[in-house]
Order: sequence, then structure tokens, then C-alpha cells
Amino acid sequence: MPAHPVRMTTYTPLPIPEAALKELRVSDDSGRAMEPFTAGSASDRVSSVGSPLRCCLRPVEEGERIALVSYAPLRRWAEETWARPGAYDECGPVFIHAEDCGGPDAGRTGYPFARPGALRTLRRYNADGHIVGGRAFEIPEDTDAGFDAALAEAFAQPDVVLVHVRALEYGCFHFEVRRP
Repeated sequence: MPAHPVRMTTYTPLPIPEAALKELRVSDDSGRAMEPFTAGSASDRVSSVGSPLRCCLRPVEEGERIALVSYAPLRRWAEETWARPGAYDECGPVFIHAEDCGGPDAGRTGYPFARPGALRTLRRYNADGHIVGGRAFEIPEDTDAGFDAALAEAFAQPDVVLVHVRALEYGCFHFEVRRP
């Protein structure tokens, strides 16, 4: 038996979908061409090493070819579901690999970017793409149990179909979870 048993999460954190990544690698959701750079190099103006990669749900490693692009997660979800988020549509910066990375590691467990003490907000959306609630969340020592409880609370609200997990400090999109 392993010293630390592997724990699966109750909810599935979703990366940016592959079709969206293909588009973002050409032109982002603000209409800008992708400008790749090497993490940790002189061209890395934002000190990206350790930042969240939304394509594969892991931190950026030094030497990787990445890009900082504008991404509109609610808009992308709305295109799939025919929702009309209106003013709730927003666009923000995310890091992605500059080339296809294959997505999250199939053996990955736990919630991504779950550092105890980090502050997150869980924004709840209904089927129309309108915000129907949210909550600030400090990640506890048992990160998986904490996220499980916070997401269970969100999905206990019957009209919630989608939850965006974001950094509280900057509002950066980390990942989404859809109603199971």
C-alpha cells in the first residue's frame, strides 16, 4: 500500500477544450495573434514559471514554449450550449502551451492548482450563462475534500450547471466544472 493513498476527486476539473486551444493558438478571444515565448527566458516578461497552464492543468516548467492568451471561458461554453450570457461574458489572460500538449496527464488526480491557503472564488452559472451565485474559498489542507465540499454546495443549487474556479487575487480563470 502506498504511503499516501491516491484520492480521486468527486468532480471533474476541465481544461480548455482542444478545439478552442487550436483556435487560441492562431488568434485569441480578443483577436490577437498568439505570441509564443520560452518560460524562464529573457522574453518571459511575466515570470511565468509555476503559473497555471489551462491546457493541461499543471504548472508551467522552465524552458517550455508557452503563450499568454485572452480566453473567454463562458463565451466558449455558451457556443456549445446555445446559452446567452450577455454581459456576464468576460475575457481574461491564461497560459497555454504554444503547441499541442495532449491535455492533462491521464494519471492525474486531485484538483489542479490546489495549494493550501490559496484563495479562490467559485462562480456559479445557470443554463443561460448568468451568474447565480458564488463564493470565496480558502483552500484547506485537505484540498480535495475542500473542493469537493465547495463544489457540492454549488451544485446543490438546482439551477447551477457550470462552476468557474478562479484565483481570488487576480480573477484568473483556473478551470471549470460542469454539473455531473
